Amino acid sequence: MSCRVLPRARAFALCAALSGAIVACGPSEQPRDSAAVTETAAPARDDSVKPSSAARPRIVVLGDSLTAGLGLARDKAYPTLLQQRVDAEGLNYEVVNAGVSGDTSAGGLSRLDWALEGDVRVLIVALGGNDALRGLPIEELKGNLSKIIERAQARGIQVIVAGMEAPPNFGQAYIVSFHQIYPDLAKKYKIALVPFLLQGVAGIESLNQRDGIHPTAEGARMVADNVWPVLQPMLKRS
Repeated sequence: MSCRVLPRARAFALCAALSGAIVACGPSEQPRDSAAVTETAAPARDDSVKPSSAARPRIVVLGDSLTAGLGLARDKAYPTLLQQRVDAEGLNYEVVNAGVSGDTSAGGLSRLDWALEGDVRVLIVALGGNDALRGLPIEELKGNLSKIIERAQARGIQVIVAGMEAPPNFGQAYIVSFHQIYPDLAKKYKIALVPFLLQGVAGIESLNQRDGIHPTAEGARMVADNVWPVLQPMLKRS
């Protein structure tokens, strides 16, 4: 699979909201997503999202606050909307929201073994936004995502990787290199790709909450629209 590199102007427009998060968070203001400015402690294990032993095969969405649905009711986050579509098509899967606000790719990797407990058939990897906000090294992000994919595939789990874009703060070279990670990983590991998780949502005021980063309920529906065309055929084949 391949994905066209966004021109500088397009990348700037799509990611302006993300870069604004860094500027908007002054020393006395607590950001909506603390990963934008500071390291966060390792998330506590939340057994409330673990299925029972009798649960259906699982689709796990490993992500950050965009996946967790920060600012939304739990039933408005896009993993729940994916569950609704799974159920509507009579597909026998449980979608598990493994999103943790503030998580970087390193954080996702650190809790991967727990996230993959049970009968997991599909893993959707939606990480990288907080890496970009911090300007973390490209190779670090690529290495963490590679390890996540490899560990999942070693268990026979199908993987979907959802692309993100970097804000313009760190220059054109960083933007292009960051963008290219996702299609490169999809090609290398022969996995499915959602080119940009926030396609049609990022930078659009009416589809984002007041922080300019996290989608509204309508924006979350559009995120689900971006993921579903990739996920649905995979479930049908299975």
